[in-house]
Amino acid sequence: MEGTRFASLKLDQYKPLRELVFEALREAIIQGRLRPGERLMEMQLAEEMGVSRTPVREAIRKLELEGFVVMVPRKGAYVAGISSRDITDVFEIRAALEALAAGLAAERITEAELDQLERCLVGLSEAAEKGDLDAIAEADARFHDIIYRASRNARLVQMVTHLQEQIQRFRMASLAQPGRTKTAIEEHKKIVEAIAERNAELAQVLAREHIESAENSMLSALREARNNAHGGGGGGEPQ
Repeated sequence: MEGTRFASLKLDQYKPLRELVFEALREAIIQGRLRPGERLMEMQLAEEMGVSRTPVREAIRKLELEGFVVMVPRKGAYVAGISSRDITDVFEIRAALEALAAGLAAERITEAELDQLERCLVGLSEAAEKGDLDAIAEADARFHDIIYRASRNARLVQMVTHLQEQIQRFRMASLAQPGRTKTAIEEHKKIVEAIAERNAELAQVLAREHIESAENSMLSALREARNNAHGGGGGGEPQ
């Protein structure tokens, strides 16, 4: 592990150190700084984060419970891989929720929220021009959050929130694929137009197609990664 993949831990008097370490490790996995199949060495992680091994060990256990880490007998802890089943399961749920949210937003969105969506599109384009993946993912997440809120359905927002960590992990991997950001921006523009025209049916169709497009991008990336691994590279889940 070269360099550090973690920002300095901001000590919070309301949170125990193990929780801060857990959040930092989880973010590194979601952002792709800790990659699927990578072994998590307690001592090296502790050195990188400037803490003892104890909070790192506790954080890894919690990450295992949340599905971000797998423990391999006699080998240790590894970042959990992403399987095609994982992708399909999450995207099936997300496609349904996104379609519902977009349809409801077309009926209930305010002019201020429409303006926010337009600003997100500008931010996405600017981030894409710079090739700043973190900024692209942040703008993309903000775009979808506005639509969720505009649905005026608290239960829907709650359900999406439960999926957010997996969604964000997949979002980073999907947007990293060549050409995906440009396609996503065009898909976003069409969704905004449908919502602005108060066309709930079209907004639903476009939102579902957008998520299915992201799913196909993820599955394509997974196949490519497996082909590269089988061709002599490493990576993938530990056996």
